[in-house]
Amino acid sequence: MCHKSFGSQELTKGEVVAHAVSCAAAVFSARTAFMILRSGREMLAAALVLGLCATAAADDVLFENVRIFDGKGAALSAPSNVLVQGNLIARISTSPIAAEGAQRIAGNGRTLMPGLIDAHWHAMLIASTPAEAMGDIGFANLAAGDEATDTLMRGFTTVRDVGGPAFGLKRAIDQGIIAGPRIYPSGAMITVTSGHGDFRQLSDLPRTIGGLFTPMERNGGSIVVDSPDEVRLRAREQFMQGAALLKLTAGGGVSSPHSPLDVTTFTEPELRAAVEIAENWGTYVAAHAFTSDAIRKAVAAGVKCIEHGFLMDEATAKLIAEKDVWLSLQPLPELMRTGLQEGSVERAKADEVWPGIGRTYELAKKYKIKTAWGTDVLFSRALAKQQGAILASLVRWYTPAEALVMATGTNAELLALSGLRNPYPGKLGVIEEGALADLLLVEGNPLENLDLVADPANNFKIIMKDGLIYKNTLTQ
Repeated sequence: MCHKSFGSQELTKGEVVAHAVSCAAAVFSARTAFMILRSGREMLAAALVLGLCATAAADDVLFENVRIFDGKGAALSAPSNVLVQGNLIARISTSPIAAEGAQRIAGNGRTLMPGLIDAHWHAMLIASTPAEAMGDIGFANLAAGDEATDTLMRGFTTVRDVGGPAFGLKRAIDQGIIAGPRIYPSGAMITVTSGHGDFRQLSDLPRTIGGLFTPMERNGGSIVVDSPDEVRLRAREQFMQGAALLKLTAGGGVSSPHSPLDVTTFTEPELRAAVEIAENWGTYVAAHAFTSDAIRKAVAAGVKCIEHGFLMDEATAKLIAEKDVWLSLQPLPELMRTGLQEGSVERAKADEVWPGIGRTYELAKKYKIKTAWGTDVLFSRALAKQQGAILASLVRWYTPAEALVMATGTNAELLALSGLRNPYPGKLGVIEEGALADLLLVEGNPLENLDLVADPANNFKIIMKDGLIYKNTLTQ
C-alpha cells in the first residue's frame, strides 16, 4: 500500500521500481515524486513509472505512544496519542484513539514536538555567493530551492525571511512544486544610500531618484530609498508582491562595506512612513539595528521588532521591554566572524559586534523582553547545515526547554504579528487540538539533551509539514 509519506530519502533504484509496481493502480503525488527524485536524481526513469501510481491511504495520520513537547511547557506529556486529519491536529488523548483507515505510526515513547521556526532567515541568500545573488537570479532561485528542501529536512518547517526575493520560492513551495518550509517573506531589505543592505559599487554613484535600478534592486535583494515618499512607494511594492512584514535597516551592518556600525541610517520621518504603510496593511516593521541610538529611533517611530540589538545599553533594553517591542536575537557562531577576511572592514565590524551577543542575551533575560530566535546565515550552505546546532547553542543562556519554546511557540507568536498578511492562517509552533500539523518525531528527549536538534538526520525520525510526511525513517 502507498502512504502519503516519502519513506526513507535513501531509496535504491530497485526499491523505487518495487514501490512503483506495488502501487500500479494509482497516481503518485507530485511531492512524493519530487522527494524520490531528490533522493537519487539518476532514478528519473523509475520515478516516471511512479507517476502512474496513486495513494491508497487515508489522509489521517495517528501517532501512538508519544511523549509530547507542546511548544509551551517545560516537560513532556504522559504517553499520548495524536490524530492528524488533513493539515490539522484533530485530537490528543492519553487514551487510545479509534481512527480506522489512518496511517498509524508507532512512537514507542519517542518525543513528538512542533516543527522548528527560524525567525531570522534569508532563503535566497544562503546557497549563492553575493555576486550570484545580485546578478544571476535564475541560478539563485534554483540554488535556493534546493537549500529550502534541506532546510525542511533539518526540521525547520517555518522561516521568517527578513530580506531577499523569496516570493517566487515561497510560491513554488506552497504549490508543492518543491519541498521547503513555510516562508513569511519581507521582500527586499529597505535601506538608504550607504546603509546596511546597500551593496552597490561606488561606480553606481551618483544615484538619481527615479533613475535606473542596479542589479541588486532589480533582483529584489534590497532597495535604496532616500525620502519618506520613496519609503512609501517601495513598501507598497513589497506588499503588492505578498510581503508578510517589512524589513528596514535602521543602522549600520557588518556585511555592508559602506555602512559604519555607529551610523543611524533612516530619519524618523522615513521610519514613520514605513510604519504607517505597514499598519495600513495590518502588519508590522522589523528593523535591523545594533546601537542604542538606532534602536531608540526605530522604537519611537513605532517599529514592532528589533533585529540583533547587540550594541545596545541597559537603558535601551529596559525601553524595549517597557514598549513591549520584540527583540529578534541570534546566537551567531564564531565561524561567522572568523570566516570574514582579516583586515577587512567587515571583519573589524564583526570583532566589535560579537562581544555584545552574550551581553544582549543577558539583558533580554533580565528585563523579560519578548525574545525570538533565529540564525541569520548568509552565503554559506556549510553554516546552514549547522542551523540546529546554532539553536542548541542557546544552552549558554537558557534551559533546553526555554530554548525550544523560543524556537516553536514563541517564534510563532512573532509570526502572528503579520495579522491579515499572515500567509498561513492557523496556529503554528504548538501541539494542541486545532493547530496546524507541523510535527517532528524525535529519537530521545530534547528537553534533556538539546544537542539532539543538531543532528536531524539521525534524530528526527519523522518530519511532517501541513499534515504531509516529508521524512519517515521508521519504515527502514
